[in-house]
Amino acid sequence: MEKIVSLAKRRGFVFPSSEIYGGLESCYDYGPLGVELKNNIKRVWWKAMVQMQEDIVGQDASILMHPKIWEASGHVEGFTDPLVDCKSCKKRFRADHIVKTDGPMTPQWMKKNFEDKKPKCPECGGELTPIRKFNLMLKTHLGPVEDEGTTVYMRPETAQAIYVDFDTIMKSSRKKIPFGIAQIGKAFRNEITPGDFTFRTREFEQMEMQWFTRPRDERKIENPQDKREMRGPDEWFEYWKQERMNWYLNLGLRKERLRFREQEKDELAHYAKKAVDIEYNFPFGWKEIEGIHNRGDWDLKRHSEYSGKDLSVTDDETKEKYIPWVIETSAGADRTALAFLLDAYEDIAGGRTTTTESAKETETVLRFSKNLAPVKIAVLPLSKKEELSSIAKNIAGDLRKHWTVDYDETASIGRRYRRQDEIGTLFAVTIDFETLEDKKVTVRDRDTMKQDRVEIVQLMNYFQRKLDND
Repeated sequence: MEKIVSLAKRRGFVFPSSEIYGGLESCYDYGPLGVELKNNIKRVWWKAMVQMQEDIVGQDASILMHPKIWEASGHVEGFTDPLVDCKSCKKRFRADHIVKTDGPMTPQWMKKNFEDKKPKCPECGGELTPIRKFNLMLKTHLGPVEDEGTTVYMRPETAQAIYVDFDTIMKSSRKKIPFGIAQIGKAFRNEITPGDFTFRTREFEQMEMQWFTRPRDERKIENPQDKREMRGPDEWFEYWKQERMNWYLNLGLRKERLRFREQEKDELAHYAKKAVDIEYNFPFGWKEIEGIHNRGDWDLKRHSEYSGKDLSVTDDETKEKYIPWVIETSAGADRTALAFLLDAYEDIAGGRTTTTESAKETETVLRFSKNLAPVKIAVLPLSKKEELSSIAKNIAGDLRKHWTVDYDETASIGRRYRRQDEIGTLFAVTIDFETLEDKKVTVRDRDTMKQDRVEIVQLMNYFQRKLDND
């Protein structure tokens, strides 16, 4: 993690927010390369979950919503973490950071590990307060006067906006059950002890899809898998679970670093019938990057009750009314970006370039997939001389119309190759003095280091073959 954090800041992926003022705990800014990586992740997710799906539509809802929504969702009452304070040094901790656990923090667990064993403060050894519940929602106020009547919340998740807009979107998009609504957006949680770089932060971005399906259909169906509209929540849960795992694998995450973990009954959220996490093996342990949840009909029922709006639908054949069930896929864009950054990272002892000054140094390569690499092509004139740089700049300008391009004419060609490898650039185009004679350039592949001599007029076709065929 230390190497990743250092590289992320040095090369402009991610770094602490407000750093010249001492920073703000657990807030991070994405630099030029980081924002490209994160945007690529979101773009590929949107393509897979919306563009390529005939029955999923998108939305972009307001971050600030009516406060009663969070009463209906259960967040005002139940969105809490167990918190303890040290009576001596006054530091605050989450209970599971005092006594480590990979399982749920049930009342029985808390009694056994805190009331009975009475652990001490990990910082000073002082006495800890009893556990109390701490609500994770961030409050703000709307309007010029701050009082109880103007309190609103920064949304702790994007899903509730989808449920609230369900009826409007279904009718305006002319969709029928089953169908989905997808959204990418910011969410906010007042975490007690954020940490592990960008894994747990107070401001983060979610990529969520809510799939609305009929409840279990009691009619006799020979093979539900053949009739999408007849599949029940269980079939759809298994379908989306595998689809989401395949998405990570197809983008290059190593299979041995991914796993499913089904949540135990005593750790399920209050709304969940079933929940499976996709976990990645981070340097700090196996942690969730996405959750797939069978939420039943809890959400739409609650919003129907609290708003007075009937959110049921009518079956076209039987004319029966029912509240749709929801299968949710919920991924964190920041956690996903961190996983891809870690998975792509490789140190090569002794280097792999052949130039004298770098041959014995450790080289770093980020092996991003072609869809995620922040920079696709680097254009590198061998010399700063006008006769080469003018050709190189024209090439860069043409390629930039289609892909993200970096132009670099500083330092030796070996050093420039290394810089590009370190940020994950897929291809490097070198313009040399032979180019003046044969009108060709050398294209170097990041992973194989194979070099092709390509005519300038064929460069566009060359990269279209390499980069555009998914």
